[in-house]
Amino acid sequence: MQQDQTEIRHDWSEQEVRALFELPFNDLLFKAQLVHRQYFNPNEVQVSTLLSIKTGACPEDCKYCPQSGHYNTGLEKERLMQVDAVLEKAKQAKESGSTRFCMGAAWKHPADKDMPYVIEMVKGVKALGLETCMTLGMLDEGKAEQLADAGLDYYNHNLDTSPEFYGNIITTRTYQDRLDTLHHVRESGMKICSGGILGMGETATDRIGLLRQLANLPKQPESVPINMLVKVKGTPLENAETLDNLDFIRTIAVARIMMPQSHVRLSAGRENMSDEMQAMTFMAGANSIFYGECLLTTPNPETHRDLQLFKRLGINPEQRISEADDTQEQVIINNLQKQQDKSFFYEA
Repeated sequence: MQQDQTEIRHDWSEQEVRALFELPFNDLLFKAQLVHRQYFNPNEVQVSTLLSIKTGACPEDCKYCPQSGHYNTGLEKERLMQVDAVLEKAKQAKESGSTRFCMGAAWKHPADKDMPYVIEMVKGVKALGLETCMTLGMLDEGKAEQLADAGLDYYNHNLDTSPEFYGNIITTRTYQDRLDTLHHVRESGMKICSGGILGMGETATDRIGLLRQLANLPKQPESVPINMLVKVKGTPLENAETLDNLDFIRTIAVARIMMPQSHVRLSAGRENMSDEMQAMTFMAGANSIFYGECLLTTPNPETHRDLQLFKRLGINPEQRISEADDTQEQVIINNLQKQQDKSFFYEA
C-alpha cells in the first residue's frame, strides 16, 4: 500500500460525483485504478458463493425480482432449507475456493420462529472457517443483535437505487426502512454489504444519488455489490431498456473512487458480460464476484469459466489459489463441475 492514501469521505456532493462521471473514460479508469491500488492488491478478487435458503413468494413488490409473490414468473415457492443441507452447500463452496458464504431468504423480514434455524446456519458455516453473510430482509435492533451474537460477519441489504427513483421500483417498504436496517446492522457490530441495481430505467442522476447515499453513510459499506438488471419474464422490468456497458463500467469506477476501502462486487448480470467487459470492470476497481451457477434465481457464469478468466488475466482469488499449481487448480475445477446443481438459487 502507498503511504498517502485517498481520504475516506462522507460528504460527497452531487456536483463532485457528476464531475467524476463526466471524466473522459480513460482518465476515469486510470484514476480508479490508482485509488484501487492504494488499498488492495490489484490482481486479487474476493470470491463468494450465494445460496437461497428460502425461495419465492416474497411479499415485497420489487419490480426487478422474480421472487416477488406479486408477479407470475414461474418460480415455485420453496420452504426454508434444512440446516444440514445448507452446511453441505457451504462445504462445497469452500472446496471450490470461496472464502465467504452468503445465504438469502425471500422474506420481508425474518420471523421469530425461523431465527433459531438461521442462527444454527450461521454458526455451522462459521465453524467451517468461512466468512458468513445473510440477506433476510428488514431487521430490527433485536434480530440484528441475535445474528451478530451468532457470529454473522456481513449482512446484505441493498439500497437498490436513488431515493428519488426508489418509489418507481418498490412500494412495500420505504427507503428509510432500508436505511434503518443498515443502521441496526452497523450498531450490532456486523459489517454491511449494500449496493444497487443498474439498468432499471434510472437516470444518470439516479446512479449518482445511489452512490452518494452509500458513500455518505457514517461508515461506508465494507462490500458494495453493483448489479446489472437481469430481465426476467413476468416481472414489470422484463422489457427495460438495456444499460450501455460503458455506463455500467463508469459506475464501477466512480464507486471505487468514492469508497476506496470497500470491496466493489460485480454481481448479478455477469452471465451476459463478455470476458473483455469483466476484465474492464476489474480494471475499474471491481474486486469481488459471486461464484456459482445462480444468483438466487438468475444464471451466473460457471465457476470453471471464472477460473479460466482469472488465469488469463493473472488474477488470483483472494486468500485462495495464489500458491496453487496447475494440478491443484485442476482438482478445484473438477470439484466445481461435480457440484452442478440447479435446484438451489440465490440473488443479492
